[in-house]
Amino acid sequence: DVSRAKDLGFKNVNVDFDFSDIMARVHRVIQTIEPHDSVERYTKLGVDCIRGTAKILSPHEIEVNGTKITTKNITIATGAKPYIPPIEGIDNIDVLTSENLWQMKSLPKRLLVLGGGPIGCELAQSFQRLGSQVTLVERNECIMAREDEEVSRLIQEAFVKEGIDLRLGHGAQRFFVENNQKFLECEHRGEKVKIPFDQVIISIGRKANTKGFGLEELGIDLNDNGTIKVDSFLRTTKYKNIYACGDVAGPYQFTHTASHQAWYCAVNAMLKPFWGFKADYRVIPWCTYTDPEVARVGLSESEAMAQGIPFEVSTYGIDDLDRAIADESAQGFVKVLTQPKKDKILGVTIVGSHAGDIIAEYVTAMKYGIGMNKILGTIHIYPTLAEANKFAAGAWKQSQVTPQTLKWAERWHTFRR
Repeated sequence: DVSRAKDLGFKNVNVDFDFSDIMARVHRVIQTIEPHDSVERYTKLGVDCIRGTAKILSPHEIEVNGTKITTKNITIATGAKPYIPPIEGIDNIDVLTSENLWQMKSLPKRLLVLGGGPIGCELAQSFQRLGSQVTLVERNECIMAREDEEVSRLIQEAFVKEGIDLRLGHGAQRFFVENNQKFLECEHRGEKVKIPFDQVIISIGRKANTKGFGLEELGIDLNDNGTIKVDSFLRTTKYKNIYACGDVAGPYQFTHTASHQAWYCAVNAMLKPFWGFKADYRVIPWCTYTDPEVARVGLSESEAMAQGIPFEVSTYGIDDLDRAIADESAQGFVKVLTQPKKDKILGVTIVGSHAGDIIAEYVTAMKYGIGMNKILGTIHIYPTLAEANKFAAGAWKQSQVTPQTLKWAERWHTFRR
């Protein structure tokens, strides 16, 4: 907001801050949230919580701190950690990840972010705004490659406007130090490119935590990407009483999907073999917290085309939305994919301020079979960002009007006059 103070009507705004104070606030927020997942909370709920290092000895036996525990069912929820690629020279560089960067005490003057996925983009924009000169290196020709082309392009334009040095199509080859200066050497269109930096954040994915607690000895199967292979009930393929959920199982690496899967693990462990529920992944939303935010649920346009699924596209530009205009955040769009000639929603992408909040209406609609007609017929408060959903439904409705319908209406009203 300070950077666009003149747009908001302020002639002169200055903000003075120390990076250490910003990081102190991060830790304060974390400490406030920690009780939500604390040992104390779960102990009060009746759960026996044991701190220590565990190892699975058999399908029905675990050892923790030298004590053996027998059990009917086991759920593995060991999560994942940032993947560190085997790039030449990386062992000689103190790399930062999304886990350890929170211990930083000072702001790096030149920050290199390796990886243009959601986490890399979020961190790159944050540190650029805090005052670092950020260089974002991505092997692909676009950032946020899972999203449609116009989404990536809009975020790229925002990044360039804010001063981020985007190095797209750059494949990292090696890290090295020359004259006490750190460099990353990349390959770009057949040429070698040297990029200087002070600190580097590695953000090119996460690797499931499957080592060191007995999976190898039990012979539990893993997927090609290193996650635990589970069936539709979230049971491991070899032992039907051992379950897995969250990042260690995939296929999604989101906190909300881990919580979603945990419910299935808990209920199936209690009810099997008599009853069971298959994990439902039909409506999985997610959001990348850049500015503007990028939120999606269901199919993107590129995914629908790749899978040969017929669809129609309706788009509403948020630059037309009154609340967004009043907030000086009139950028982005709502894009909805529907079944041809029907109002059933196949997928939604929203780019804009608070997109992760706005999309909740579409998540509910897809989950419970609500179509575009009912969203259009729902009163939305004026002026709100959520009105964008109603206007997108209006754009869909207009696209369904055929020339024949308009011709009939013209004849009817001509007759009435």
